[in-house]
This record gives sequence, structure tokens and C-alpha cells, in this order.
Amino acid sequence: MQMMLCRAAPKAMASIPCSRGPELCVWPGMGQLCLRKSLLYGFMRLFSMPFKTVRNVSRSLGGVSRFCSITNMSSTLQIELVRLWVILDLYLLYDLNELKRHYTNMVPCLQDNYAYLLHDVDTGTVGVVDPSESVPIIDALNRKNWNLNYILNTHHHYDHTGGNMDLKERYGAKVIGSSLDKERIPGIDIVLKDGDKWMFASHEVLVMETPGHTRGHIGFYFPGSKSVFTGDTLFSLSCGKLFEGTPEQMLSSLKKITSLPDDISIYCGHEYTLSNSKFALSIEPGNEELQSYATHVTRLRNKGLPTIPTSLRKEKLCNPFLRTSSMEIRQSLKISESADDAEALGVIRQAKDNFK
Repeated sequence: MQMMLCRAAPKAMASIPCSRGPELCVWPGMGQLCLRKSLLYGFMRLFSMPFKTVRNVSRSLGGVSRFCSITNMSSTLQIELVRLWVILDLYLLYDLNELKRHYTNMVPCLQDNYAYLLHDVDTGTVGVVDPSESVPIIDALNRKNWNLNYILNTHHHYDHTGGNMDLKERYGAKVIGSSLDKERIPGIDIVLKDGDKWMFASHEVLVMETPGHTRGHIGFYFPGSKSVFTGDTLFSLSCGKLFEGTPEQMLSSLKKITSLPDDISIYCGHEYTLSNSKFALSIEPGNEELQSYATHVTRLRNKGLPTIPTSLRKEKLCNPFLRTSSMEIRQSLKISESADDAEALGVIRQAKDNFK
């Protein structure tokens, strides 16, 4: 299985030179591409450019992650760049040798929410993770001529389930959520609990109970594509507020996630990374990995690009809620050396809640 995440392109983007042969760039303020130094105009058109290796693609674009983040890459890769805020879309296709197996599209919702479309190419199975509203999801599905089969909810909050009933009525999709939230998730059909294995088409999904933000919060781990959907439990450089849980519960939930392989991609529910980086730097300013990542995050957000997905490896190096034993953090917040990790997490969370 292969997973790909795409995000809306910014309205203005700097030119990006290729390192060899054909030149590819997106001109500021224009939906134009230049290929082999020729300008091509138009919308809703498909362009393709063969490359020998994915490495060459990444090098040519200064890092494919500027547009999309791809996990579990095979010799085949399709990258789709979608402008979600305009009526017409502009697509980029990098066709290597073989059809992709599975990919994800990021759909911005509300002010800072992300929903994720999952598509299995072999069966046409489509799912959406945490649809806060229905209209952006319907628009994305209509553009691709897809039907919706499943709605996956990490927890019951309205900004993650607000689109459930409209989407269920329109497509007949099945709603999936935690057994602990079966009374609170609108339209729920399939209830899952910690350790359950569910199949999205032919792809195994492992369910992880991750309470702390809410008591019924769960995560969806796709081991085949090295991806986990963490909702509001783990963000890049932060964790969720403790609305219904304790620091001990959140710590346990975060440990479940950090027990996964370091190279997994983390897809969370919100674009909070820039503000999270400011807090993280305020309590661990000597962390060089964090300094570098914060600079990268600022650069992405200034261009209107997403910071998600992040990697577990990066979060372990930079996220203060995964670094409760850091002496610099403890000294910054006057946390006793004898305090356990749960107590430290509680102090960090309170400091984050009060951070301006």
C-alpha cells in the first residue's frame, strides 16, 4: 500500500528550478507551468514528466514535500497538486513506472482543521478521516468522481464530526468510531476499541485508544503505509488539551504512539505547528533540532504550505510533550528533577494553555 498526502497550493509560489533537463516552475500569482522553458497555460489539464528515480524528483523540486508528502514509496508515484480554494484545479502528475496503490488527500476545513481522504485504487474504496464539515469533502469527491464509503472519526468533537450526517445521507457511508463514544459520534455504525484490527479495502488498520484530550479518543494506524492519524492527541510540537483526561492518560497515549516505528508519518487534526513552535522554543531554546525545525515551519507557513504530516522521529527530537525528561524544559518551567513524566507533562500542558 502506498499513501500520499496533498495540500492546497498557495496562490503565489516562487519559481522552482529543476536540476536537470526540463524545467518546472509555478509562477507567482498564476496558474501556469513551464515545461522545457515553455509556458503552458490553462486549467484542469494534466501534465506528466518522467524521472528515473524518486530521488531525482525530490532533488529537482527542492524536496517533494513542498507540495506533497509521500510515505512507503514504491517505484511508482503520483503526486497531485490541488488548489482547493478556486473553482478550477491544476494537477501535476509524476508518472514513474507503475500505478500507485493507495493515496491520501488533505482537505482543509474550518479555520485550521484538516480532513484526509483515503483512496484505494484497486477497489475504489474511499474514506475520510475527521470531516469537520461536509462541503469541502463533497467538492473534493465531486472533482475526482469518487463515492464515499467510510467516515473515520478519532473523537466526538464537532470540529471532527460536523460533516458526518450530511456525508452519510449523501453517500451512504459507514461511520466508524470508538465504542466509548458511540453515544456521542453522529451516525456511528461501526464501533471499535483498543487493539481492534479493521480493514480498509485490503489495508489493515490498527485501532489505538488514546484518551487524554477526550475519554473516547482513538487513533488509526496504517502499518502498511507507515501512517497514523492521531486526531487531537498528538500534534506537531504539541499534544491536545486535557478536556476529559489526566496527564497520566495523555502520557500513556503518547507512549503508545511513540512505540510505533520512528519513520511513520503523523497526520493530526489541526495546523497548529507555527504557534506550537513558538512555545516549544520558549521552554527549550537550546534544542538545535527544534531551532532548525521551527525555521522550516515558519518558511512553510509563510508560503501557505502545510506542516503536516510530520514524522515521529522529528517529534521525538522537538516536541516538548515527548521530551518530559529534558533538563532544559524542566529548568525553564521549574519542574523538580524528582517529578515523574506525568507530572512534568501536566506542568508543560498548563504552561502551553497559558502561553501568549
